[in-house]
Amino acid sequence: MSETKTMSCATLTSLLCENIGKVLLGKEETVKQVVCALLCGGHVLLEDVPGTGKTSLARALAASLDASNKRIQFTPDLLPSDVTGIHFYQQNEGRFILRKGPIFANIVLADEINRATPRTQSALLECMEEKQVTLDGETLPMEKVFLVLATMNPIEFQGTFPLPEAQIDRFFMKLHPGYPTEADEQRIVENTCTGKRAESLSPVATVADILSVRAEVEKVHISEPIRNYIVRLVRATRESDKIMLGVSPRGTVAMTQAARAWAAMHGRDYVLPDDVNALAVPILSHRIISQAQNSIRLTQSNEAIIEYLLTKIPAPLEK
Repeated sequence: MSETKTMSCATLTSLLCENIGKVLLGKEETVKQVVCALLCGGHVLLEDVPGTGKTSLARALAASLDASNKRIQFTPDLLPSDVTGIHFYQQNEGRFILRKGPIFANIVLADEINRATPRTQSALLECMEEKQVTLDGETLPMEKVFLVLATMNPIEFQGTFPLPEAQIDRFFMKLHPGYPTEADEQRIVENTCTGKRAESLSPVATVADILSVRAEVEKVHISEPIRNYIVRLVRATRESDKIMLGVSPRGTVAMTQAARAWAAMHGRDYVLPDDVNALAVPILSHRIISQAQNSIRLTQSNEAIIEYLLTKIPAPLEK
């Protein structure tokens, strides 16, 4: 019997990014960041205007991974049971049967999460945090590989329920895909004409590959100087006069996990300061409340504040 070859983290990353890039053009960095979150067991909040590829990203990732995927369209009348599931009475069998909700999948697209009521939002976020669902006293575990890609439109406010900061903090990353370049948009039109869609992609990896690579990430070495660098960067968000509320210890842990995964994705078994710098904005920016959010006179964004702190906190010279 031949032994199954284990795929390296760098190889897996390359395969996923290349495959997704066939239908999602001009989003290479965003795709890598989502893969990083997947390897860390985290979840991603995609905030951007409609039509920038958020839904296509989720579908392309699921198709490339040979994983189960579900889409939940969040609306004001969506109930928690519509997300988690419900026990219903089967009359011909004379008993209650569990009907699992769409949350029980490897990759879940939570579309327009801020359109649902806080109660329904909390049901989803509880699944994300606890990795389990409790229905009528029965505790059901989520999939071992479980990624929520939640989308949010930053433009529309009517009929929406903004996520509280405590709930946003539970997302591993917050990303802004943005508009494509002119060249990429021309290729998007070409793909549309030739019928290239996310559903047409073939799987290049399995859920088992993700679990195997996660074990590789756990072995990545992160030296004490770099660990201290992460702590200093996080603590700087609590001391800055530009920030009203700094990053929580959850953010410190997320930054550490992400740096190790990013190193493994680039074929290294040790973390460099560049790994921390590359992910500081998507990991930390949504975990702060800036003074600008409470003043019309201040316009500096959270992302710009984190970038500014990166220039002020000296990075270690050794790996």
